[in-house]
Amino acid sequence: MIAPNIEATSIADRSKKRRLLLEITAYLSPIIIIVVVFVFAPLTIILFYSFLKSGLYGEIIYAFSLDNFRAILGGGYGTVFLQSIYLAFQTNFFCILIGYPIAYYIATYGGRWKPLLLFLVIVPSWASYLIRLYALKTIIGSKGLVNTVLMNLDIISAPLEILYTPFAVMMGLVYAWLPYMILPIYAAIEGLDLSVLEAATDLGATPVRRFFRVTLPLTKGGLLAGSILVFIPTVGEWLVPQLFGGSKIMMAGSLVALKFTSVGNIPEGASLAIMLAATLILILYLTIKWGGREAIERML
Repeated sequence: MIAPNIEATSIADRSKKRRLLLEITAYLSPIIIIVVVFVFAPLTIILFYSFLKSGLYGEIIYAFSLDNFRAILGGGYGTVFLQSIYLAFQTNFFCILIGYPIAYYIATYGGRWKPLLLFLVIVPSWASYLIRLYALKTIIGSKGLVNTVLMNLDIISAPLEILYTPFAVMMGLVYAWLPYMILPIYAAIEGLDLSVLEAATDLGATPVRRFFRVTLPLTKGGLLAGSILVFIPTVGEWLVPQLFGGSKIMMAGSLVALKFTSVGNIPEGASLAIMLAATLILILYLTIKWGGREAIERML
């Protein structure tokens, strides 16, 4: 009598597992479909075109070739990629430098004004990305608000040449992506256990020591999540360098856009896009491996 009962239990367990698997699949199927259609399918198409050739007049030659990748590895594209990563690191650093104090103040001293302060952080993102960048470009232009105020105060005698410099590009990147650094850090600080901070104070830790020994390590997940959300799109930016850097500043995203649109070399543009995506995936993997599961949770 024992063997039939064990077998019936085993069958029931397998049935439960199947039902659970079907339920999970049903819940995740919309997300899976969206990811496959809008992420993996386009990447597969780009990967396919990256191994093709381009003719003299931009026509695509359907013949397998590694020439595009050889040109990337052996040409001057590496400088553009390195410059993009350098600007992305700079942007990330200044976003942390500006965003952490803002997030810390809102979470710690915001009180009943927290919803309003968070609203002020988020609301610029509701406007069009292009409109916001053009507004900033107008403000820092030679006849913009910054130069007008400085000249009216007799601080400068001639307009400052801010636009079309690496500083202007970095300013545009920080302005565009700063909210994506503030929000994960705010969530990490808001989720801190206050009893841990009180224990550190009771043990004699000064506010500065408590911040560096307790608060900062415990909010590492928010920092890494914000860094992921800022760094990855910054490396692939093309609009900010075009508006604020002109022809003087070239980033990886600008190079890909140039190959696809102005030059019309789709295979080479596809190979550049694949190399950029591979670089970003590697950086993302290393960041998540270092930050662990907490970074992913804060990012989501």
